Parts: sequence; C-alpha cells; structure tokens
Amino acid sequence: MKRKIRVAILISSRGSNMQKLIEACQKPDFPAEIIVVGSNNSNALGLEYAKSKSINTFIIESKNFTKFENSREEFDKALDHEILKYDVEIICLAGFMRILSEWFVDKWHNKIINIHPSLLPDFKGAHAVKDALNAQVKISGCTTHFVSHEMDAGPIIMQSQVQVNDDDNLETLSQKILIKEHEIYPLTLEKICNKILEKRL
Repeated sequence: MKRKIRVAILISSRGSNMQKLIEACQKPDFPAEIIVVGSNNSNALGLEYAKSKSINTFIIESKNFTKFENSREEFDKALDHEILKYDVEIICLAGFMRILSEWFVDKWHNKIINIHPSLLPDFKGAHAVKDALNAQVKISGCTTHFVSHEMDAGPIIMQSQVQVNDDDNLETLSQKILIKEHEIYPLTLEKICNKILEKRL
C-alpha cells in the first residue's frame, strides 16, 4: 500500500474546506491522510465534524497567550509543539484566522498551504470578496498558495475563476468562490503530496 503524507488542518470556525479535504483523503488512492485538526477556538464547529470522522483534535486558545509580550510567537510555539506529536508533514490552513509568526513560517517553510478567496496577488487580506466587488471586477476566484512571511503573498499553487455578475453581492459571490475553493483545495493537496512522495521514491 502506498504511503500517505501526514496532514494537519488548522481551523477557527466551521471549516467547510476542512470537510472537503477530509472527504478527499478518505479515498483509498488519495496520497494524504488527515492526522489531526487543531483550532485556536474551542467553539469551532469543525472540531465536532473532525471528531465524527475519528480524527484527532486539539485546541490552543489564542486568548490565553495575550499575557505574553511576544504573544504571537508564544502561541505558535505551543502550536508547533502540538503538531509535532503527530509527525505531521504538511499543514493546511482552512479558515484559520491568525497570522502566523515568521518563526513558525520559517520552521515549516513550503509545508504550510492556505486558500484565499481572490485571484492573488489581487485583493489580499480578510476582506477580499468585498474588495473585489468594490473594484467592480468581472472575474474573481480563489487561490491556493504556500504561506510566506508576507500575508497572502507566498508562491501560488493553483487558481480557479468565477464570473462576477452585476447583481452579485457579498453573499452570492462568496458562495460562488467557496464552491471553487472546495474543488481546488483537495486538488492542491493531492498535487503537493504526490510531489513529496515522488521525491522520496
């Protein structure tokens, strides 16, 4: 049986992209397995879904680290400590609402994948869909990329486009983009994991 790459998913809320990754990994010929799902929010609904699929979960509340002078890095060190328990090889961010420290990004260089609801490098940041609407673009979409020091600026892996109609609003455009996200995130993980496995053969 072909070896599968061990993957951690980080979420902050419902984790709909997490669900699609888990579904993809359940296929026998998929080159990855979800070993653990972690969250910085104990109320994240995605944790219950992961548990229902018999996947390990952990919670590290980010609010518990505000007392530290370098709270972001201290949180990330706790996160790293937890992830290392599971021999993780790739980390997927699926609505993980935190900016990772340079320390963490350096340690996991080219091993952290994110998905963003715009055609990067356009419309970086937390309000990408709203920014696209305000700019009155005719084409939007989503991007998977490696995480780098600068937000939403790492090497692009895959993109998918959607048409922006005149009657689209924040809700309708977000939903169209989310459908594409659900398509390309599993494809991205498959592509990256196959590359890892090919290099190690």
